[in-house]
Amino acid sequence: MNDDGGPIFRQVADLIENAIVDGSLAEESQAPSSNELAAFHRINPATAAKGLNQLVADGVLHKRRGVGMFVATGAREQLLKRRRSEFADQYLRPLMTEARKLGIPAAELTDMIDNWESPR
Repeated sequence: MNDDGGPIFRQVADLIENAIVDGSLAEESQAPSSNELAAFHRINPATAAKGLNQLVADGVLHKRRGVGMFVATGAREQLLKRRRSEFADQYLRPLMTEARKLGIPAAELTDMIDNWESPR
């Protein structure tokens, strides 16, 4: 885990969420156990369990008694929806605010985005 990524339990939850979003952890597949996460990341099992339990509370994982935790049906779409909203808040709103300040009409902004090439 890294030092600048917030609480460790949240980093654990983020790792699982990323695996769901990128498809490496499919819906209804078993999530790593708190002991597996703890051993791999060299963290306290209770901290790993807190991250997993947060995902259960969020409806991303569900528990099967005596078996483990599994990715909930619809979890990927739920995460994508939330992340799209966060993306809009973090990037699009400030972009639109600045474009308005500069007098850039929406059509021109769209053209700028369509024709933008990333620096190499």
